[in-house]
Amino acid sequence: MYTLEWIIPASYEGKLMREFLIDQQISKRTLTAVKFEGGCITLNGKEENVRHPLSGGDVLTVRFPKEKESESLKAEEIRLPVLYEDDDVLVVDKPWGMKTIPTKDEPTGSLANAILGYYRRKDIRSTVHIVTRLDKDTSGLVLIAKHRHVHHLFSLQQKGREIKRSYEAFVEGVLEKEEGMIEEPIARKETSIIEREVSETGKYALTYYRVMKQFPRFAHIELNLETGRTHQIRVHMSFIQHPLAGDDLYGGSLALIKRQALHCKKLSFFHPVKKEWTIIEAAMPDDMRDVLEKQTCM
Repeated sequence: MYTLEWIIPASYEGKLMREFLIDQQISKRTLTAVKFEGGCITLNGKEENVRHPLSGGDVLTVRFPKEKESESLKAEEIRLPVLYEDDDVLVVDKPWGMKTIPTKDEPTGSLANAILGYYRRKDIRSTVHIVTRLDKDTSGLVLIAKHRHVHHLFSLQQKGREIKRSYEAFVEGVLEKEEGMIEEPIARKETSIIEREVSETGKYALTYYRVMKQFPRFAHIELNLETGRTHQIRVHMSFIQHPLAGDDLYGGSLALIKRQALHCKKLSFFHPVKKEWTIIEAAMPDDMRDVLEKQTCM
């Protein structure tokens, strides 16, 4: 059973337990689940309700109800590189070619299937809460919450744009500027259920890029997003006439690499339980590294 515990500071003397829990960003929905679905709240070892007054130095414990696995998600034995893990958070390095979540047409082989299999092996009693997603052919870091309350806290961070991801990519052509920003709204393309495009009717999107190394036919660039729209990097780079190498959906050629050359290399977030900034980095995958090594041999 997932448990959180606090020592009540003197500033909450005489205040109701509910006020403290709301300040810890525990939602009303979660408190309802704790009350009716098998959890409990104790103060100094004695079960109390949220209207109980607090004293400085009290020990407040919340035991959350057990989570039920999704009946539609199949656990699979797919090994994943785990780059960070504690009681609350998991960060993995997703290989390209793997969907983040299963679909009706492809119900197996996804990152979610693999994570549930990992939980089974480690006897972690939770369902899968994926915080950040990547396209099937994008590799790199994915953030997972091990409990729905932690997922809720990360969702608040996402709304505040506090979870930061840095990417590296190969884009076609020679960029005129060594760094720049692309501030263009993105919407779903009317003729497609998959493609996105820059459109006046779209949602605000902002991408920063920096050239790490320029080659004769392509550039190795770093990208940072201020927003997280679907296909944002792919759409924005295509819009400025520098599509990602290997991204044939948005105008890229398959001559250099056989998938969109995009990798999430760095993830930073404020740990919602430990209350500290956490930074994780992932090495460039082999297929992208091979492209660079071939350039040095030419």
